[in-house]
Amino acid sequence: MKTKLLFSCVAALLLAGCLSTPVRQTNWRPQDEGTDFSADGRLAVQHEGKGSYANFDWNRQNGVQTINVNTPLGNTLGQICRDSQGVLAINAKGERFTAPDVRQLSQKLLGFALPLEYLDVWMRGQWAADLPHSLTAEGDLQQAGWNISRQTQEDGSVRVLALRNEQMSLRLVFDSVMPSENGADAPAQCAARG
Repeated sequence: MKTKLLFSCVAALLLAGCLSTPVRQTNWRPQDEGTDFSADGRLAVQHEGKGSYANFDWNRQNGVQTINVNTPLGNTLGQICRDSQGVLAINAKGERFTAPDVRQLSQKLLGFALPLEYLDVWMRGQWAADLPHSLTAEGDLQQAGWNISRQTQEDGSVRVLALRNEQMSLRLVFDSVMPSENGADAPAQCAARG
């Protein structure tokens, strides 16, 4: 019995040593063109003492970004898509909402503006080129009224992207981020536009 317990403890310690620990990023850099990607993970939003949690699937391909928000059981709560024509959101009932930009759309639907138009830039560890920015002593990026921190895996890919301001916080935990091919069949607009 003691041998099994000892073996289990040793095995747990060895496995724990194999897991990678996210590293806090402090070396933010200027925005570049970026590459197309597919990512998935979990997100949490805290606003005025209330919290919401969900899973996400996020794709950026050929200038089109699509974020699907799902329940932990996989049911779709909604989709938001940004392309050259603006922003389109679809809720679980299939209702469509449009706006020229993400801030206006999130303000209209949620009652507060989310900086979704910069998430892919901040996710890559960069500051948005068209906005003033500063870095805190801890290495966090301050931009667009948000304090942004980023934790990375050993290979430099994002693990956690956390944003906060006086009113709310948004935290994305990435399970995977993979480059995607920008093939000839990549859509040039949001698929939901038809």
